[in-house]
Amino acid sequence: MIQLHDKQFVPFISSKEIAFAVAKMVNQIEDDFADEIPVFVGVLNGSFMVVSDFMKLYKSPCEVSFIKLASYEGTASTGAIQQLIGLNQDLTGRSVIVLEDIIDTGNTLVELKALFKQQNVKHFKIATLFFKPEAYKKDLKIDYIGIRIPNKFIVGYGLDYDGLGRNLPEVYQVQE
Repeated sequence: MIQLHDKQFVPFISSKEIAFAVAKMVNQIEDDFADEIPVFVGVLNGSFMVVSDFMKLYKSPCEVSFIKLASYEGTASTGAIQQLIGLNQDLTGRSVIVLEDIIDTGNTLVELKALFKQQNVKHFKIATLFFKPEAYKKDLKIDYIGIRIPNKFIVGYGLDYDGLGRNLPEVYQVQE
């Protein structure tokens, strides 16, 4: 058990399970984009660990970039998305694969889809390490899912609770 701020968290997903899920997503995406040079877009801050591990395993030519959006305060989504850091490259006619750490409500995805639609991308695909189907409220297809999880608040492997916990190599869920 770990303590972050005022909450306690218990072990939930091991680093071994995470590594297996990342490798599975890499294999699927490499198969699907074997004839292209995709642009992977990590959504900061949470995706930095999954993007790093993903890129170490992806053997085909590719590019990587980052965007920073914010939608959380504490353990709850605010529902409002702010773009804090944007993309600065032309993606016209390119295949873009968003690499997310976690998808719950899907609010961030709506913002991302609108952003990339303006860029006239060839393909817009979504890959996420963690997916909360019970919390997901949008019609956008999630193309690649590492691990489906219940609708519980988690920290570790890039995910935080008010700034703490991102550095943990495994994932913990809040103890209720």
